[in-house]
Amino acid sequence: MQTQVQTIVKSTRVQERSRLWAAMVQSKWMYALAAPGILYFLIFKFAPLWGLLIAFKEYNPFKGLWGSEWIGFTNFTELFQSEVFYLMLRNTFAINIFGIIFMFPLPIVLALMLNEIRHETFKRINQSIVYLPHFLSWVVVASMTFFMLSTDVGLINKLISNMGFDTVSFLSNPNFFWGLLTAQSMWKEVGWGTIIFLAAMAGVDPQQYEAAVIDGASRMKQIWHVTLPAIRPTIIILLILRLGHMADVGFEQILLMNNPLVTSVSQVFDTYAYTIGILGGKISVGVTVGMFKGVVGLILVMLSNYVVKKLGQEGIY
Repeated sequence: MQTQVQTIVKSTRVQERSRLWAAMVQSKWMYALAAPGILYFLIFKFAPLWGLLIAFKEYNPFKGLWGSEWIGFTNFTELFQSEVFYLMLRNTFAINIFGIIFMFPLPIVLALMLNEIRHETFKRINQSIVYLPHFLSWVVVASMTFFMLSTDVGLINKLISNMGFDTVSFLSNPNFFWGLLTAQSMWKEVGWGTIIFLAAMAGVDPQQYEAAVIDGASRMKQIWHVTLPAIRPTIIILLILRLGHMADVGFEQILLMNNPLVTSVSQVFDTYAYTIGILGGKISVGVTVGMFKGVVGLILVMLSNYVVKKLGQEGIY
């Protein structure tokens, strides 16, 4: 009897494998299309995970990962007890909150405006124009900001000076720093952020708009009662994913805009990891900072997803 059961189980497994292989062969071009993305995640996301062990060691490049001394949570204790930890936490979350409040809604608004353009050629030209800043490096954006806002050669300060007023220290005043970073991100990324929302709007059933017109809805009411509800799941998912980056700030942007006069508002986890981990040679501390950011992001994603599902909406899982 036991032999018969084992034979049946083995036969069932063989049939399942055969069906799976047949399905994969049938969808071979889909897998080929997904292969580059899968390889990217395997090579650059999953393979380096072993390096997280460095956060629990006093890493010495000459001894290697396995030869370095195991010190447990000492690096985390030093990070949390650091004099600048709460300063970095405040700056990082403040910059990201500025981004969520001012940056996140803009692609939605711009996508709604672009979606209302009926002339296809004019619409495509406008889309191309708003996409272009995304392809500029932060070096170029920082240089443009300098030539616009610098006290010495800045165009805006020259206009202010010609009008008889004192020049304004936009780049060295800590009160302007967070707003300046947010403005740069808005100018550079708002157009690129419309792509997903425009794709979601393209999937809205035209019959819903026709029914709204029959009911006498204006264009604004169609947007409010048809378009926005249709793209609500997309907005929620992107917001959850955005919250997952609350401990993450654009390192290159901060590094280029940083100067000694704004250190009190520019010191974030990314620059700290670079300064201590790379320049200071304390690689273990740099990895510890990165791991801490990842854990914070994971907690925020899970928490926000839980809240969204409790409110009756669809989350990311």
